[in-house]
Amino acid sequence: MNYRHSYHAGNFADVLKHVLLARLIVHLKNKDSAFRYIDTHAGSGRYDLIGGDAERTGEWKDGVGRVWNAALPPAVSAVVAPWLDVVRALNPDGALKLYPGSPDLVRHLVREQDRLALCERHPEDVRTLGRLFSRDKQVSVVDTDGWTALNAYVPPKERRGVVLIDPPFEQPHELERMAAALVSAHKKWPTGIYALWYPIKNPLDTEAFTRGLSKTGIKSILGAELMIQRPNDARRLNGSGLAIVNPPWTLRAELGVLMPELARLLALDSHARGRVIEIAGED
Repeated sequence: MNYRHSYHAGNFADVLKHVLLARLIVHLKNKDSAFRYIDTHAGSGRYDLIGGDAERTGEWKDGVGRVWNAALPPAVSAVVAPWLDVVRALNPDGALKLYPGSPDLVRHLVREQDRLALCERHPEDVRTLGRLFSRDKQVSVVDTDGWTALNAYVPPKERRGVVLIDPPFEQPHELERMAAALVSAHKKWPTGIYALWYPIKNPLDTEAFTRGLSKTGIKSILGAELMIQRPNDARRLNGSGLAIVNPPWTLRAELGVLMPELARLLALDSHARGRVIEIAGED
């Protein structure tokens, strides 16, 4: 599976991932102390929806395009607001043209004392990312393999923070590699929040992945999965999930409000659903 960010910017998987990422950043901002954001596979940071790769696939139309002007229930609107406010800030004339990748989203949300470490290996993407954050003292852009960076960048000097692990899934056994990388990083920085994005093509594969996470010994892992269609074709992206280690205590309730509405809003057929999974709970 080739999941280079530029082709899929703003699609249904981005909506889920970025709404939850924004909630994690909001939670961290509740305390005054600084935190670190680490993005292992950062992409190019910001995407043009009406030109280039995103325009060719058009996936954003069934993702952020459906949420952009949707009439959301008040409780759901409150959950998505941090993410959606950033999208609107990038499109002040009301026409949806630009979409913030995770680096751009987080940069809009952090405070002066917080820092971002953005890792990307694709030559074109890392150049674009560097231009986007040139002369930004809060942001470090590193041309490196994300898996190598994850081992090198934890623990940061800050006690608190978020690591987003969102690989392109171009190599076999990427889910197993992600689980192993999480275990290694968590041993070095157990207080960090880790958000692991994963595709759902064949649900049996992702069930094996989350079952494996439950056996790692990590005490607190919450999962959110969004299916947009019946998973009867394992060649296509039928859904996506996010496994969150050390989730904020408020997140489960927020997901309970969010997931059914996202499934309704982003559905491609009647089999769409959103669910919350207790992958690993506290003893």
